[in-house]
Amino acid sequence: MDVMSSFSLAGKKAVVTGGSSGLGAAAAQALAQAGADIAVADIDGGEADSIIAKINDLGRRAIFIRTDVSMARQVEKMVAQVKHEFKGIDILVTSAGVGKKVAAEYLAAQEWEQVMAVNLKGVFLCCQKVGREMIRRKSGSIVNISSMSGTIVNKDRKISAYCASKGGVIMLTKSLATEWARYNVRVNSIAPGYFTTPFNDKWMADPAMSEAALELTPMKRFAAPEEIGPAAVFLASGAASFITGHILLVDGGYTAW
Repeated sequence: MDVMSSFSLAGKKAVVTGGSSGLGAAAAQALAQAGADIAVADIDGGEADSIIAKINDLGRRAIFIRTDVSMARQVEKMVAQVKHEFKGIDILVTSAGVGKKVAAEYLAAQEWEQVMAVNLKGVFLCCQKVGREMIRRKSGSIVNISSMSGTIVNKDRKISAYCASKGGVIMLTKSLATEWARYNVRVNSIAPGYFTTPFNDKWMADPAMSEAALELTPMKRFAAPEEIGPAAVFLASGAASFITGHILLVDGGYTAW
């Protein structure tokens, strides 16, 4: 097999949750550049029209489906619509996520439940519903967006629920990878570090906080959203054909200390 052609996603059909902004939008555009048609699933339209237009400009088909990933029925409807429109699903990228920056001793039960509902339950529901289709077809690649915060504790950040949810995504990824390997369905995860997305904009604007985070990052910079794209394409493509259950850290070396 030609090395570069193994990265091609020509003819593939992908679902990207949380795909209307941030890392999800960047991943969706990268998959489209590699040749895939994209279904953007998000609870908020956000920049969906712009993302759809950019994907269309690449000569790829794109649709937007409003979806709350924490609601099983909505996920089922989303999957059914994608199957109807695209006649199949080859790739799933789960990027929908929320966070609560609250000290653990003051975190309300409802806030904990919201983080878990979106970040962990939502990933499970999307993997389950799309996974059934992949199992039926005996082929597929799932890329869950977790976080370096699922492998370490972010220094001086009060995000215990977020860390716990992302640690759950990492273990869910490994568990599904072992269960579904027999069906030729690969399940991997990208664990990002600090990226300049709307999710992080507020605290990154605080010089004290951003300088402290950069001091702990060997590369001494934050990543641009588009830097997630090549990692998503790699794990989704045939270039990663013998890789499953892997957690790919894209963190500028933060976790290497």
